[in-house]
Amino acid sequence: MKRMRWRAVVAAAAVFALAVGAGCGAKSRPIPPSQTHPERVNDLSAEPDPHGVRLSWSRPMKYTSGRQLRDLAGFRLMRAEGAGRFSELAELPVTDQERFQKVRRFTYVDRSAVMGHTYRYLMIAETTDGYQSEPSNVAELIRTTPRPPPSPESFVLPTPSAQLPAPVSTP
Repeated sequence: MKRMRWRAVVAAAAVFALAVGAGCGAKSRPIPPSQTHPERVNDLSAEPDPHGVRLSWSRPMKYTSGRQLRDLAGFRLMRAEGAGRFSELAELPVTDQERFQKVRRFTYVDRSAVMGHTYRYLMIAETTDGYQSEPSNVAELIRTTPRPPPSPESFVLPTPSAQLPAPVSTP
């Protein structure tokens, strides 16, 4: 009888040790939610494109805590016309999480932009858990027809300016 109690106690202790030792699988200390947001995009730019407005920006590489960002899910592109309010234009998913080499620079063409209208854009990065960055810088542009690239027929070299000799100073 004592032997059975002893075995039951040892078995219970072993189960308890396994349960406590295994834990939840976390390998590090918990991170406060305020530090799990991606860094904000700081280099959003807009330029004319034959099909609309071409936007480009760099991938955020870190969380606001400074740790490396590994779960970037995508971006929310916001647009305002003139001085109007921003509204969501597109959700742009990022699908390279499992790839060895990540995309470092993204582009998107706003094909709904109307010629002659002024647009303001901003970008919000988002993680797979739904944490969002602060809004990016605002890129503003009046949609115009982009300049055509130079062609061999229309390319003209600039004329060299006449170089004047440097003035001579006398004592």
